[in-house]
Amino acid sequence: MQVRPEQPADFDEIRVLVAAAFGSQVEADLVDRIRATPEYRPEYSLVADDRGDLVGHVMLDGCVVRSEAGNRPVLMLSPLAVRPDRQGQGIGTALIEAAIALADKDGEPFVVLEGSPVYYGARGFVPALDHGLQLRLPDWAPAEAAQVRLLSAYDPADRSLRGPVVYPSSFDALY
Repeated sequence: MQVRPEQPADFDEIRVLVAAAFGSQVEADLVDRIRATPEYRPEYSLVADDRGDLVGHVMLDGCVVRSEAGNRPVLMLSPLAVRPDRQGQGIGTALIEAAIALADKDGEPFVVLEGSPVYYGARGFVPALDHGLQLRLPDWAPAEAAQVRLLSAYDPADRSLRGPVVYPSSFDALY
């Protein structure tokens, strides 16, 4: 299996994969909406390619921390999808680690997300509130779903990295 950047020729297959992984079109529509915004970061949109068969997909998208120092662009992980018949094989972890490595290499301070504290906690994510970050969560999500993975460039003294996280407009339909 190879983790590589997504290509426009992959978009239809990614849409099918994301819908299958989540069991609905909502997240597949989200991927399309993200790609249509300035927050789309194609360099952080990756696929897991198993000999020409796409089995996973991840996106790191632009968002903003609204701090007392102003708006600070940062990255959020959303969504992560693995084809149902390939889940539990380390594909999601490989995609997360590849995307995180790229963000770290590019000097990003952290990556935020909302997701399972058990799954993402095992992959280095910690509660966002512990680092002064507030994420807007769906009503059904526990507070622990708001998480952050700190990267090499993270400076805890940098006040621009604390405050509410403002999602891109592509997420508005989810809330």
